[in-house]
Amino acid sequence: MSEYFDELDTQEPRLRERAQFAKLSSQLIDAVNSCPGLATHLDGIDLSGINNAESLQGLPVLRKSALMEAQAQNPPFGGFVNEAGLSGCRVFMSPGPVWEPQVGLVDPWQSARALHAAGFRGGDRVHNTFSYHVTPGGFMLDEGARALGCSVFPSGTSPTEQQVDTLSTFAANAFVGTPDYLNTVLKKCDELKVKLPALNRAMVSGGPLFPAMREGFTARGIRVQQCYATADLGVIAYETATNGVVHSGLVINEHLIVEIVKPGSGDPVAAGEVGEIVVTRLHPDYPLVRFATGDLSAYIDEPSPCGRTAKRIKGWMGRADQRTKVRGMFVDPTQIQNLRKEHPEVNALRLVVSRANDKDVMTLQVNSANSAQINAGALSTSLKRITGLSGEVCVLEEALPNDGVVIDDQRELG
Repeated sequence: MSEYFDELDTQEPRLRERAQFAKLSSQLIDAVNSCPGLATHLDGIDLSGINNAESLQGLPVLRKSALMEAQAQNPPFGGFVNEAGLSGCRVFMSPGPVWEPQVGLVDPWQSARALHAAGFRGGDRVHNTFSYHVTPGGFMLDEGARALGCSVFPSGTSPTEQQVDTLSTFAANAFVGTPDYLNTVLKKCDELKVKLPALNRAMVSGGPLFPAMREGFTARGIRVQQCYATADLGVIAYETATNGVVHSGLVINEHLIVEIVKPGSGDPVAAGEVGEIVVTRLHPDYPLVRFATGDLSAYIDEPSPCGRTAKRIKGWMGRADQRTKVRGMFVDPTQIQNLRKEHPEVNALRLVVSRANDKDVMTLQVNSANSAQINAGALSTSLKRITGLSGEVCVLEEALPNDGVVIDDQRELG
């Protein structure tokens, strides 16, 4: 059984780069011809000479805010999708909102390679706890696992006790979900005195995998690896291991051009410097050109000890903006500002994200000229409806700082 997914894992780096840029110019021209929104974004640029990393850096960065604005003006995709190619495909909506299509491929979000690196193989029984509703999270890993030949139970966000029951009955040997939720399920197993002797591997994403958390999983005999993915692009990078020992950093997925640029610009960072991850993926139906993820990372110069030859990044190192991932879902400052519009009695508000009992916690801090006018219950209901996540409301007597912070992420990473 091969350690590698295919020959691309170990191809010579120069050949990989040559293949990435060989057809880039013609792919870009085809993309603007089929996607009028992208054509507007790249208007006036001669695409015939875009054939290397340096020339690609001359193209403008596409930010999620610009994509959201285009989608609002021309719903649902803002002209950035070749809708003629979407017949028979699913369509999703992620927080923002941002509309995304499922492109017509086997393993469309390229998760199979990452799952293979985490030890998933044909015949495995996979328990998938990512949501199968509205957002693409559940399908992203589902499609990759089935492409490997795994059987998948689409548990989604069912109640925790039911998760325990189905994990046990299905005798799943592999788990997919957020690190927090794997922890929650295992604690519920302890509480219910349910053993899961078959469970020995997991792929997690959508939240930080803290070192102590990984050690706890390992102590239970569960090898856990993580991948870095977005709803727009799929799996961008993933952890690898040798003989069960997980290596530092994440290997960049194939068929993607990943840059790290100075936040707020399209200029490349110096070697080893932290910057914003920008990705180009030229699928003919949903081409994304220099798409800014808003996430921070840095390159690792040394090749991976696992033998894979793609570039590595250090992993998720924070946000270049205030858009914040909570319990596997992004919360956007725009959503919090929209909450304020719905509640004019609020003078100022701030969403604080913290950790308690190994879980992400959201607290909406608000103040008003007359605190008696604030209905904390109504605000809490609006917060859940707008973000899809529950949180507490804290009414402050003192004024919030006038510092532009809308989402204050106080979680410690490391």
